[in-house]
Amino acid sequence: MKTRARTVVRALGVLLTAALLWEGYKAMGQATGGVWPFTEVALPVRTNERSMPHTWDIVMALFRPARRGGELLLLVLVKAALFTWRSAVIGFVSGAVIGFGLGVLFARSRLAERGLMPYVAASQTIPVLAIAPVLVVWGGKLGLPTWVAVTVISAYLAFFPVAINTLRGLRSPEVTATELMRSYAASPKQELWKLQVPASLPYLFPALKIAATASVIGALVGELPAGMADGLGRAILGFASSFSAAPEKLFASVLIAAMLGIGFVGLVALAERLTLPSLSPGRAEPEVVPA
Repeated sequence: MKTRARTVVRALGVLLTAALLWEGYKAMGQATGGVWPFTEVALPVRTNERSMPHTWDIVMALFRPARRGGELLLLVLVKAALFTWRSAVIGFVSGAVIGFGLGVLFARSRLAERGLMPYVAASQTIPVLAIAPVLVVWGGKLGLPTWVAVTVISAYLAFFPVAINTLRGLRSPEVTATELMRSYAASPKQELWKLQVPASLPYLFPALKIAATASVIGALVGELPAGMADGLGRAILGFASSFSAAPEKLFASVLIAAMLGIGFVGLVALAERLTLPSLSPGRAEPEVVPA
């Protein structure tokens, strides 16, 4: 219970700090006329009400109708977030499975690692904004539902950190432990599942946290060329088009998108806590390779 309370306090502290920085920057810009203090250098972001509404205005916008006579903005965004999360979850699971499979393949075969790893690394240099429309067009020609293309984009962003950290985790057991398994005539399959996979879990879960946020980003980006009107990506795009009239709605939708990613990471962290209860929150986790 104390650990949960600390987690809640930390989360609230981060939100409070972000709000104070936002309001502090806005107050500084209004006090100095939009320049850095004691200089003539203009601030990178304007601090007027159209560019930076107050944090309380953003929060209150959630409890006002999204459109005249319509539902509350909060309800609209929550429904859109759940729609986006469905695609993100499917992409996350698919990407995690693909990444784990590649990690196992590379750990078992040096030849496969040398032959395929450069292409796996190069795949992450392609901008997702460039491949998203291509995948949507290809999916349409194959007669696939539009959400399939969105999940593919989510999986594309999610698989890489899982693959790299799975490989590092599978190779993390001590040589003596591996030799002990082999002295007992353990098969490669037994060595994998009874030694290497358990040893890789502390490496795998940090990668899954990154994959969770990446899958949400992939779903948001993929919804735009797919023309999915029910998702959070389309909602953000719609409010961006009316930014000058109601900027607080756009920032509110971005806030909900951030909460969606944080919630997804929280679920992975909960799974980690249940799977690896010996890993305390204060214990240093293995280094993770970001996407």
